[in-house]
Amino acid sequence: MITRRALLRSSALLSLSPVVPSFLSRTACAAGPERDSRVLVVLQLDGGNDGINTLVPFGDEAYGKLRRKLRLPTERLLRVGDGLGLHPSMRGAADLLEGGRLAIVQGVGYPNPNRSHFESMAIWQDARRNRSGTEAEARGWLGRALDAAAPAGNGPDAVFVGDGSLPHALFSRRAVSTSFAKASDLALALPTPLLEASAAKAAASDSSDLAAFVNRTVTNAYATATELEAAASRGGDASARYPASELAKRLGMVARSIKAGSQARIYYVIQPGYDTHAIQLPTHARLLREFSEAIRAFLDDLAAARLAERVILLAFSEFGRRPDENGSLGTDHGTAGPVFLAGSGVQAGLVGKTPPLDDLRDGDLAWSTDFRRIYATLLDRWLELPADEILGGHFEALPVLNKA
Repeated sequence: MITRRALLRSSALLSLSPVVPSFLSRTACAAGPERDSRVLVVLQLDGGNDGINTLVPFGDEAYGKLRRKLRLPTERLLRVGDGLGLHPSMRGAADLLEGGRLAIVQGVGYPNPNRSHFESMAIWQDARRNRSGTEAEARGWLGRALDAAAPAGNGPDAVFVGDGSLPHALFSRRAVSTSFAKASDLALALPTPLLEASAAKAAASDSSDLAAFVNRTVTNAYATATELEAAASRGGDASARYPASELAKRLGMVARSIKAGSQARIYYVIQPGYDTHAIQLPTHARLLREFSEAIRAFLDDLAAARLAERVILLAFSEFGRRPDENGSLGTDHGTAGPVFLAGSGVQAGLVGKTPPLDDLRDGDLAWSTDFRRIYATLLDRWLELPADEILGGHFEALPVLNKA
């Protein structure tokens, strides 16, 4: 994997997908989707979010028994349903829910759950029914989706906003992904002759080889640099007010890229820190506050720019936490948890059954909704891509999106 930092050091602004194609025809340089096409923003809550103290089942008598020290006071919860309340730090999410811009899918998981961070995240990012280590599984679910879609043209198909390696979910055969942590990472002087030469080679090449792929990738990377440099030079809108958290800054960059006219259909952002094995209460409160305030600011920014109807945000974690608190004032790796969908295109409210705390499976919550049903819904009904083909099987859509 070629990292963003290494590429910057070598003055090459391109992010190659890990599965490099043996050929790339010049049709890959054809015009991509319209600039007003729909966008999916994926937010990874990394480490395993404690869903029980996120959407709190205070009406379940077992809650106080299992969470004697981590129990959240009922009177401080933001009530959202019968016996259910959001964490007190999630005022931003509660406002979105009340305003019709947030759906929370309960009890999300998958068969034979795995409690390893690496393995469970691989399952979520791969999303194939049977993971066999084949070439298809070398690509992630979003990478396969973008391979099935029209190329973005002179820009990336997907953008990862953050440090570190490209998430596996974006691994593809031919779709181009780029990554950055801040606008200045890509706001470099654009050598116009190089850009024009690269574009000409990509458009005129009759050879089906790696060179054509690299030419297109370089072209897209420089186009991304230009686009983000323009967004950065304009600065943020006076009406766009974001909190000071790193997550908010990164979602702000996503919004600025969309407002600058990016043709990317997928953005990916990670909020780390959810592996709360010890002294969970203060850490979890901070993370949920940052999450809630950031997504509210992001959606408000897009609404002010009249772009809200184009974007849906999906927030997930690789697993939940165990219902029973541990001896370190924390919680250990569990199974099912809530998934969030935010935007003006969602049917707001709670979806699915609240996992009962008195009916556990090996001490863990029983999942009721396969996460791939959420993916299938977004692929089929939001991005208008073939979910069955991408996911390797049929998963029934959920009633979480407004009708087009």
